[in-house]
Parts: sequence; structure tokens; C-alpha cells
Amino acid sequence: MIKPLLDRVLLEKVEEENVTSSGILVSEKPKELPSTGRVIAVGPGKLDDNGNLVEMTVKENDVVIYKQYAGTTVESDSKEYVIVEIKDVLAIVEEDK
Repeated sequence: MIKPLLDRVLLEKVEEENVTSSGILVSEKPKELPSTGRVIAVGPGKLDDNGNLVEMTVKENDVVIYKQYAGTTVESDSKEYVIVEIKDVLAIVEEDK
């Protein structure tokens, strides 16, 4: 398993569905949109200028939106992952309740 260091996050890409709510298949979306991923692992955080640990704002199993060209792609156990810095995570996707 891959364990990220410092303020990095290990993500598994989540493929966007190209089907409308009425079931119509839509052609490829423009690729300039941010990407979506599921958090697999997070690093411990990073020390600030005073030496205090700044905790991570995401946790395992969160679904997040991150900058499209951010991070480094790695492969482990025949799966592709992306390692990004927390600054490249734009939002947490929350489920409707």
C-alpha cells in the first residue's frame, strides 16, 4: 500500500458518468474540468512556521474535486492512483441527504 507523506493525499480517480438523469448517453465532456477522486490515504499533515502540525482537512473515503493536472500518477496492485498536495484539493463532495 502507498502511504503519502506530509500534506499529500492518495486518490483513486472516480470516472464521471456521461448519462443524463433521463438516461441519455452524452458524448465526452470537455476535459478542462477539475477531476474527481476518492481519498484512499492521507499524510499526517505539514508543520507550519511555528512548528505546529496542521491537520489534514480530508479523510479516507471522502470524495473530492481536485485540480485536473495536479499530482503524480502512480500504479499499485494494477490500479492507478494520483498523489496530490492538499492545496490542489478544491472541494469535498457531500452526498445529498
